[in-house]
Amino acid sequence: MIREQAVNHGHVGALKPQQSRCFTVVSEGRTFGLPVESIQTVFEMVALTPVPLAPCEILGLVNLRGKIVTAISLRRRLRDDPTRSETSNLAIGMEHRGESFALVVDEVGDVITLDAGTQIPVPSHLGVEGIKISAVHRLESLILPLLDLDWVFTFSRET
Repeated sequence: MIREQAVNHGHVGALKPQQSRCFTVVSEGRTFGLPVESIQTVFEMVALTPVPLAPCEILGLVNLRGKIVTAISLRRRLRDDPTRSETSNLAIGMEHRGESFALVVDEVGDVITLDAGTQIPVPSHLGVEGIKISAVHRLESLILPLLDLDWVFTFSRET
């Protein structure tokens, strides 16, 4: 059993060619953007089945509307800390490269519209973290890094 809320991809207004939309999430107090096209639903995980020998970022498998999906901890993915316990059961149902995932986050935000003019180069001080980010936007209230979904959902076979 899960509690979920559909994500409305509705057209609040027509997008200009130089605009895009993203969905904001919070992990460990940091706000990130995700491409709105990849988001299917927001739900609360009730039951999780562990996967033996899986990387620490993979929390397990969860049933999402009759479909078994892999639950990934954004907190662990960002920190690469296998000893850190997951405290959230809030997940975002996502599609990436034809596969379904549940991305576990601390909080969900809003769908926001981004203008191409707000995009800035990925700051060099991010170092290794730069591979996690596909773009950065300077907004009125914050600097918003957009997560690179290839990085989020690709795992090394090394242990």
